[in-house]
Order: sequence, then structure tokens, then C-alpha cells
Amino acid sequence: MSKTRQEKKSDQIEITDKDGDELFERLESKSLTEQDYEILKWFLRTFFKLHWLLEKKNTSINRLKRLFFIKTEKTKTVVKESESAKEEKTAVLGEESNPPPPSPLAPLVENKKPKGHGKNGASAYKGLEQKKVSHGDLRVGSLCPGCGKGKLYKLKPCKKVRLISHPPVTGAVYELERLRCASCSEVFKAPLPAEAGKEKYSEETGSMLALLKYGNGFAFNRLENFQNNFAIPLPASTIWDIIEKTANRIYPVHIELMRLAGQGKVIYNDDTGVKILSHLKAKKEGGSRKGTFTTGIISIVEGREIVLYFSGTNHAGENLARVLKKRAKNLGPPVQMCDGLSRNLAKGVLTYLVNCLSHGRRKFVEIYELFEPQCRIVLESLREVYRNDALAKEKKLSPAQRLVFHQENSKPVMDKLKTWMDKQIEENLVEPNSSLGEAINYMRKRWNQLTGFLHIEGAPLDNNITERALKKAILNRKNSYFFKNEFGAHIGDIFISIIQTCIQAKVNVFEYLTLLQKNTKRVFQEPKDWLPWNYKETLAALNSN
Repeated sequence: MSKTRQEKKSDQIEITDKDGDELFERLESKSLTEQDYEILKWFLRTFFKLHWLLEKKNTSINRLKRLFFIKTEKTKTVVKESESAKEEKTAVLGEESNPPPPSPLAPLVENKKPKGHGKNGASAYKGLEQKKVSHGDLRVGSLCPGCGKGKLYKLKPCKKVRLISHPPVTGAVYELERLRCASCSEVFKAPLPAEAGKEKYSEETGSMLALLKYGNGFAFNRLENFQNNFAIPLPASTIWDIIEKTANRIYPVHIELMRLAGQGKVIYNDDTGVKILSHLKAKKEGGSRKGTFTTGIISIVEGREIVLYFSGTNHAGENLARVLKKRAKNLGPPVQMCDGLSRNLAKGVLTYLVNCLSHGRRKFVEIYELFEPQCRIVLESLREVYRNDALAKEKKLSPAQRLVFHQENSKPVMDKLKTWMDKQIEENLVEPNSSLGEAINYMRKRWNQLTGFLHIEGAPLDNNITERALKKAILNRKNSYFFKNEFGAHIGDIFISIIQTCIQAKVNVFEYLTLLQKNTKRVFQEPKDWLPWNYKETLAALNSN
């Protein structure tokens, strides 16, 4: 039976500092009263409840602490190495006291280059116009004006950088002279120069606004206010019109990227929340699905990363299934990397499912302060696995070679960790419902998926690449807060997908978006020739004809 409000209120005990001092005196003299026992019982109940809450809710507390004080979850940051801790780990695992041989990965850790000072040399400014400046009267072979004896010869040029600024959107007002005949009244207007173009807004304008909005998170109203500072008005509604027209000129590339993404060997997916006002209204009216999400999908195709975003009511798995339906029938199932949530599964299509090792690892990071000896075992074991993967990348091993390397070096570590985890649960060394028990059971339940890198060629260790890509969507969510409707969300998905794919391909986004607009007819005809990694070859072929 639940307690009444009056009974719950009676459970609370108010005690002053003086009462506490007197209670301690009676406790030391072993002269406790009946009321003292009630107070002590209340203290014990409160203590155990507080301990349980700290253990169960420590995840949120630690996340908040890491947000402000800890910028990384690396093992060397989380784990504070000490001799007593090493001895405790040895006792728990039953390892020999002899220290292990030095790791071949030591140079990777020790020979780190110090961070730079943040300044860039002239060679870093590849986007600037390169202007050659001659010496004037002097040239190669001329007599030295200083000594008059030797001849001058050429050295490597000395480069100087000059940076200037202007509004994101600028232009000119063309005042066309008009003349009228005094006899027939015919008006003659000066012709518009070719540099003025045919339309009010150039292709560069659409590229710049899209890049500012979807690539860097500037809200429409902030762009409007920024332009007003330069007396070059550009209303938010006008910005949207320009961006919409730009999307209409380039969207075939987005469709082609979706088709190519379906052919990937390894595909990552995850999602994050997003606000779409039209769905918020439908939610109040009792719509079928309440939440709206932005899904991030990264597909590795021939060594290239294709990044796609989908915003709406569909979950990550549903959006992935939509992409994989474009997969060629002669290709086998791809490797799918995601976290352990069921909504990330691509239903109706076959994939080799692997789960994110970082998600399992993070659960031990969050409770490290409560269960330091046990968490240390897990974190240090996984550190060895990540070091092996780093070494495989450094050696540029093929997927098949990487698989063999992990089987030889990482499998013994993971097998030992699995044995230890099973022992903790089966021998009741850990309470299954505690936060430590839940973290262990999370990994035990998904062990085959978490260790996909030990039996599937090319299987990654974690889904961190997707979490980094979703930061682009989160940036827009933080700055612009919401999309008005699904159409606006779709326009955003087109631009963010193309922008992020260009960034991964190390392509000049502004230049690429502009060239797509200037060649829109050809883009519609053959979008596969205008992708971020081959559009320059297409342009070169057109210019040579």
C-alpha cells in the first residue's frame, strides 16, 4: 500500500548541529535512547538510498563532468596509473608479476610531434589568386646593380600574403545611361556589361549562402542581419528563395550519391534528434510517430566516403534500408556498423551487422570512479585492441591482412576479457542490476557484433565516424533550432550531404557548388560525371573539345 502524504512527511527527520553533537556523545558512551535508534535507522536508509542513486545515476553526472572538465575519453586520461592499481589488476586477472615486453607500438605514442603555433605559411593559401610579380628593370643575366661585376641568376620566389575582407554577398549597382531623341523620342539605353550577368543573383551567391547556412550553421535571420550591417539588404525570405533555386539545379548529384552509397562495402549509420515544426503540430494532433530524427549514413565506396543525411520521422535503420534498395543485385551484403539500438537495424535487407565498441567502452568510462579496478581491466584491454588497429592502419594493411593481424594480436586479448566478464556474472562477483553489471551484460549480449573485426574483413571497431558527421546536423540544430516542414528539411539534407561529402573528399565546396550550377544542364544529363572526385576531369574534357 502506498504511503499517504502525511505518512511520507513523517519520514523526514529534522536534526540540528547541536542535536547531532549530542547524538555522537551518546553513541560513544553507549547510552542511546529509543529515539536515537530511529534517527540512526533514518540515516542508514538515507545513506543507502543515496549510494544507490549515485551508482545508478552516475552516468549523467559523469557526462556533465566530462563536458566541462574532460575533453577526451582516452584511457590514459580516464585511468590514473598507479603501482597499487597495477597490483590490483594483476591480482584480479591472475597475471604474472613479470612486466610484459615493450610494445612495438611504443614509437606511435612517444614520438608525437608538438602542436603548431596556429600560423599558416603562404603555401597553405591554395584558394587565393596566385599573382607573379617581376622585378621590373632587372632580369636573369643582368649585371648586379650593387657590385657591377656578377650576373644575376634566379632564386626561389619570396611569397607574401595579403588578405582582404568583404561581405558574404556583394556586387554592384549598374547605372545605365539613357538617351532620348529630341525628334522621334526613341530612347537609347547603354548595354549591360557582360560581367553583370543575366540574373540578379549569381551562382556564387547561391553557393555562398548554402555554405554559410548548412555548412556552418548560420540561421537565415542572422545572415539577414549580417548583410544589413554592410547596407546590402538580403531578407531571410530572399535567402531561402535563392537556396531553393540552387538546390533545384544540383539535386541530381544528391540522387547519384544515394545510388552510389548503396554499393558500399562498409556502411555506418546513426541518428540524432531534429525539430520539424509541421511534425510538432501533427504530434499535438495525435500523429502515429512522435519523434523526428536526422540520420547520418556513411558509405565507403572504392575508398571514398559518401556522407548522406535524412531528416524526418524515419529511424536510421529505415533510411539505411532505403539506400540499400539501390544496391546492385550481384553484390553481397555490406558490413553495417551501428550501435546496439534496434532502430538502427536495416529491416528487409541483408547486412553483416557489427556494433560499436566505443559505445560498450563508454559505459565503463562513465562508472570508472565507482568501480575503478574492474573498469580498468576493460579499458586497458580495449586500449590494446585500438593500438593494434592503429598499427594496422600505419602499415596500410589490406582488409584481409588486417583481419589476420587482429586475429593474431587482438583475439587473445578479447578472449581473456570475455572470460573475465563471464566469471563476474556467473559467479555472482558483480550484482547484475548494478551499473557495472549492466555495462558487462551490454557487452556480453552483443559480443559477436562487438568483435566483428575478428571475423569479418573490413569490419570497423566503432561508429565514431558517423558521430563526427552528425555534428554537422547538430550544429544546424543548435543555431537554427528547427525546419519549418519536411520540404525545408529535405533541402537541408541535400546541401549537408553534398557539403560533407566534399569535405571528406578534400574538395573546395564553394567552387564545386558554383560549377554544378553553371553546368546544370550537363549535371541533369550525366550526374555521375559531376561528383566531387571527378568533376575536374569532366571540366578538363569539356574545355579540350
